[in-house]
Amino acid sequence: MKKRKIRHYSGIGGQAVLEGVMMKNKDMYAVAVRKPDGDIAVEVDEYHGIAYGSKLLNIPFVRGVFVFINSLILGLKSLNYSSSFYEETDEKPTKLDEEIDKVSSGHEDTFLMVVTTLISFVFAIALFMVLPYALSEFISKYARNESIVAIIEGVLRILIFIVYILLISRIKDIKRLFMYHGAEHKCINCIEKGRPLTVHNVKRSSRLHKRCGSSFILFVMLISIVLFFFIRVDSYIWRVVIRILLIPVISGISYEIIRLAGKTDFFLVRLISAPGLWLQRLTTKEPDEDMIQVAIKSVEAVFDWKEFLKDSFGYEIDDSWLEDGEEVKE
Repeated sequence: MKKRKIRHYSGIGGQAVLEGVMMKNKDMYAVAVRKPDGDIAVEVDEYHGIAYGSKLLNIPFVRGVFVFINSLILGLKSLNYSSSFYEETDEKPTKLDEEIDKVSSGHEDTFLMVVTTLISFVFAIALFMVLPYALSEFISKYARNESIVAIIEGVLRILIFIVYILLISRIKDIKRLFMYHGAEHKCINCIEKGRPLTVHNVKRSSRLHKRCGSSFILFVMLISIVLFFFIRVDSYIWRVVIRILLIPVISGISYEIIRLAGKTDFFLVRLISAPGLWLQRLTTKEPDEDMIQVAIKSVEAVFDWKEFLKDSFGYEIDDSWLEDGEEVKE
């Protein structure tokens, strides 16, 4: 009889950043970055986000919208911190830098983060919402059935996203980002399987995780197929507008699915999560030991994994295990 794999929900999550990993546990987050000189810098801070303390965050399908927005904000903030270690400091400010400094009243980093967020959002809308719709409208000239056209639009959206991932994964920096993404997942899987957080144990953990943002994006696309299938209007402009307006609704539904997937191993949930795990084979890569060390530093800065193993799995960690490279037998 096959032994059942035990997994406990840790509640921590994160993302890969430039040469590092951000990990978040409740209101605390840490960004660990491998600096150009080889040392690891760790910044720990508190992040509440919008609607903090509001009862809206307890309402299913509504809270997901705020979680999504806060994740984007914190993600960009963490990326900005990690990239600061790789900026050229000896270059003189350009006229553009001076103008940005004037417009932002000295808050250049915040200004650029807002602008970057807006540009990224517009780009994502154009590429993954408007383009698939435009292509499906062209195909509608040959396929008169509206239901088929709606399904084709959804399939095109997924295909465009996959092609986009395949193309950017060829960029060296993105490939390393995907490796750090793998390190992040492997650390979380390691402790949620009840293993001490060592490089050895992290290496043998899976790089795929059901609560991943990649899975969230895929759920967004799959759910959009269902909603757009039933919601139809005659105006071309209103079709695009409705698709944009429904993004919060789709995000809210997708968040609840991801949240459920992270807390249960029920067969139906595993079945629903499977496509997202397949996608993660593209968005995560196997990290090297240096990357794993960075990810471990990020986890340990905001999460007491030894206490978690004691509470969830019932055993205490002897530090001699970590020194001798021993591991817990399953």
